[in-house]
Amino acid sequence: MVRIINICSGKGGVGKTVVATNLGIALQEMYKKVAIIDFNFTTPHLSLYFGLFSYPITLNNFLRNEIELEKTIYNHPSGLSVIPASLDLIDIVNTDTSNLRDEIRRVFWNYDFVLLDSAPGLGKEALVSLKASDEVLFVANPQIPSLVDIVKCLKVINTLEPRPVPLGIIVNRLKRKSYEITLQEIRDFTELPIIGAVPEDGRILETENKKTLVITNKRNSAASKAFFKIASRLSGTTYQYSFWDKIRKVFGRKNEFW
Repeated sequence: MVRIINICSGKGGVGKTVVATNLGIALQEMYKKVAIIDFNFTTPHLSLYFGLFSYPITLNNFLRNEIELEKTIYNHPSGLSVIPASLDLIDIVNTDTSNLRDEIRRVFWNYDFVLLDSAPGLGKEALVSLKASDEVLFVANPQIPSLVDIVKCLKVINTLEPRPVPLGIIVNRLKRKSYEITLQEIRDFTELPIIGAVPEDGRILETENKKTLVITNKRNSAASKAFFKIASRLSGTTYQYSFWDKIRKVFGRKNEFW
């Protein structure tokens, strides 16, 4: 059965779309069938990460009852299915999100994962994502405001019916500095498990500006390896370490992410 996972954040700027796109590719490369849908209707960015700058059909066409949902799918070279939202603000007018959950299940019934790239915060768009999902993955930075907003999101989730299941937190842009909130402090504050942590990596911005993804262009980067580990944990698929990764695992310091 398909798992519909909302990639969620209580605040903007934490790197939610970076996580959604690279995690989607990592799951796809583990032989999972994956789709990503842009649920940020007012400021959508998902398509830009995949190099889609001009496309005639979007999720908004479906939301205005102009087209079937399956007609909005674009196929990425990786095999990933991508549904972009419109970059034009006027296209959010007269949209109906009431049947999104059922339609996603109908169209992607034979997929393993559908990732929803949610709008940040707790506004109407974010609630649409929560209501359409089965599970929630929070993306946070090791900063107090980011964690406070996760706790707020959890309170909202507890009021929903059906209630999506919070899977845990992906800590993004971890610098391992003494002034950062520690992983254990994040666990204690949110009472959620940490699914993985992505280190600060300049190659993410480098690849973004080249209209590609770090996981496809810089596969040996620290960020790429983190995404593969997170995908491994989500999918139950064994992560294949390289020879040097095995050496570091045996003789290096303990991996606190696990």
